[in-house]
Amino acid sequence: MAFSTQSVPSSSSRKVVPIPSVYITRIRDLIYSEAGIFYPDVKLQTLEERCVGRMKDAGVVSLSAYYDRLTNSVTRRAEMTELLNRVTVGETFFFRNQAQLDAIRKIVLPKIVEAHGKGGIRHVRIWSAGCSTGEESYTLAIILLEEKQVLLKGFTFEVLATDLNENSLEQARKGLYGEYSTRYLTAYFRQKYFRESNGSLQVAPAVQSIVKFSRVNLQDQDRMAAMKGMDIILCCNVLIYFDIASKRSVIEHFYNSLLPHGYLFLGHSESLYGINDDFRLVHLPSATAYVKSSLESAGRGQK
Repeated sequence: MAFSTQSVPSSSSRKVVPIPSVYITRIRDLIYSEAGIFYPDVKLQTLEERCVGRMKDAGVVSLSAYYDRLTNSVTRRAEMTELLNRVTVGETFFFRNQAQLDAIRKIVLPKIVEAHGKGGIRHVRIWSAGCSTGEESYTLAIILLEEKQVLLKGFTFEVLATDLNENSLEQARKGLYGEYSTRYLTAYFRQKYFRESNGSLQVAPAVQSIVKFSRVNLQDQDRMAAMKGMDIILCCNVLIYFDIASKRSVIEHFYNSLLPHGYLFLGHSESLYGINDDFRLVHLPSATAYVKSSLESAGRGQK
């Protein structure tokens, strides 16, 4: 480890304070510049541990040499991708936020269908931003399929699932999950939308066909600008890794990506307070969402 310590006096004892290597702070800055993910000083040791794991695989013996690898014109793009795969590992599982999913199914989707009916469009698009290994995205696809014969009869629909981590996306595309990810699946959903496969559950082809996975960096201005025509965006527990400037950039893109009647869902502990004033917070039963300020009758809203 490149962290050293120095003793500083205190009123009662001498306190040991870690001093980060200059190279880990430079690597931190590279990650921020590339992906908007910010590691405060108190988490630099965690970042260094993840760097060291990648360094071992790459055959690099020092942080200074690894920094050179991240800035060398020949290796920087591939190596940054590998490092981001290490530092953006998320935790998720099927039907993770049931209250939010119930709100989408019972309140939001009917309002979207009504809005599309007025415009003559019969296609629903949902964006799962920061989809990790795909459990949230497939859950949304299952909800859409459950409504196919009644609420969404005559509609087509798709779930666009994006993430920065290529390893997570590769796993998501396989659609094969163990007991941890599937522990909250009911017997009904297990039987209808999954198949047993060597002790794991394989997502059924009908579900997989609805979800389109792709790598998108939320700080890539061009890619984000191209994500248009969304009815719902879910970005849960992703923005917690961004600083204010990065959050504002992402949220502005989300605003532009949503159709006029669209809804934005964040993690239950996340808020746009102090970040964006163009969205209006609406209270749904046991869940909250954000809509464009001009949207009427979205829920019991507050600015």
